Amino acid sequence: MSSSVLSPAAAAEPSPRHKSLVLAICCISIVVVVMDISVVNVALPTIGRELRAPESGLQWTVDAYTLVLAGFLVLAGSTADRVGRRRVFQAGLAAFGLGSLLCGLAPGIGWLIAARVLQAVGGTMLNPVAMAIVANTFTDAAERARAIGVFASMSGLALALGPIVGGALVDAFGWRSVFWINIPIVAVAIVCAARFVPESRAARARRFDPVGQALMVLVLGSVVYAIIESRSLGWTSPVIVGLLAVAALGVAGILGYEPRRADPLLELRLFRSVPFGSAIVIALFALCAFGAFLFVTPQYLQDVRGLAPVTAGLCLLPVGLPVLVIAPLTGRLVGARGPLLPLVVAGTALALGGGMSLRLGPDTPLWAVLAIYLLFGVFLGAVNPPITNAAISGMPRSMAGLAGSLASTGRQTGTTLGVAISGTVIGPRTAQGGTAFTSATQGVWWMILGLGAGVLALGAVSSTPWAHRTAERAGTSL
Repeated sequence: MSSSVLSPAAAAEPSPRHKSLVLAICCISIVVVVMDISVVNVALPTIGRELRAPESGLQWTVDAYTLVLAGFLVLAGSTADRVGRRRVFQAGLAAFGLGSLLCGLAPGIGWLIAARVLQAVGGTMLNPVAMAIVANTFTDAAERARAIGVFASMSGLALALGPIVGGALVDAFGWRSVFWINIPIVAVAIVCAARFVPESRAARARRFDPVGQALMVLVLGSVVYAIIESRSLGWTSPVIVGLLAVAALGVAGILGYEPRRADPLLELRLFRSVPFGSAIVIALFALCAFGAFLFVTPQYLQDVRGLAPVTAGLCLLPVGLPVLVIAPLTGRLVGARGPLLPLVVAGTALALGGGMSLRLGPDTPLWAVLAIYLLFGVFLGAVNPPITNAAISGMPRSMAGLAGSLASTGRQTGTTLGVAISGTVIGPRTAQGGTAFTSATQGVWWMILGLGAGVLALGAVSSTPWAHRTAERAGTSL
């Protein structure tokens, strides 16, 4: 028996063309949400100059968005499973469009950060919900794996192409245009969702968990705020120590409270599956590395090498183009042979990219810089499909929204931490440029190298027969 309930109009099996339209609409939503994580990065130097924003303000411009995404994705996924995925999806599109409009009108950095929060509230209703819609539209396992591969490739492609699109928009129309471009796209998606996306919900509604939600936001917010403000306050400051203590107590509260609920926000039993748990940690590692890369790289290209925004964006083509080619192939490979080979490729490329970036300087030949960026493109193209497929595969369809939202939470948490850590590392020397800036980034590249090694190790562990047995047991218990 199906574990999702469809509206009467959508009860019949959709035609292949109808399924393709649903996939396309969901891909559009993921493109605008994910691209807004990276599209802003290339605009940061211009935003900083025009709004006279400090480095911490630029960090919060990125992290206010990703932090809200990370904190509320699980709530949005489970709410969509309960009240209707199309309804939540359309509400998310509307909120995201309004937030984009307000970002483009922001008169100062504080207003911009606040508008980014509203944008992210809409984004929380799009990312995991779109993936749940895809998972429930494509019911055949092999067909679903291919569709998820396409969906995941759009996520990676949007993240990689964001700086390229952003650079062109900033040069031609100013930084505000990177937000205004979302509005017509969102308007079209709202109309198409009403026309083509079937309504669906879980057969049994999960109840709202306000305590779990509050604890999750408390943990993420405390950690990120402590990292960003540690540069100005110092790690031994009572404020920073207090924030880290609050985060530790929040984790303890989650571990103690959530298992006792019938419908917890964080279904910890999912983590009994080693492939699922590994996928979440790999997502965190991978996007922490890429978030750091995207935060540092536009500033290196513009402030150290003196390139214009559009030229800096074009320098990231070696990141975006491999994603376009590799991600769909990886999706098919994961469906046919499993995630091990893509994760080995991704971890190796990330570690090599971090290691080779240690030698970047103001006068590094541009061809060498582009070759390094190509490694990051190979990594991003290979890493997303196995993460997404592992999060969904083997789990009941009634929990598709929750499982998918946890994978997205791992990604957004990783991006948030990557920006927070890299901004804290380079912050004191950002204004100096030149060798002072590139020297400050050494710690960032070492971190990325280590995270690449972590992706390799987790990919190997999660592909063992023992790991597959844990996934089977977890799926049966759920």
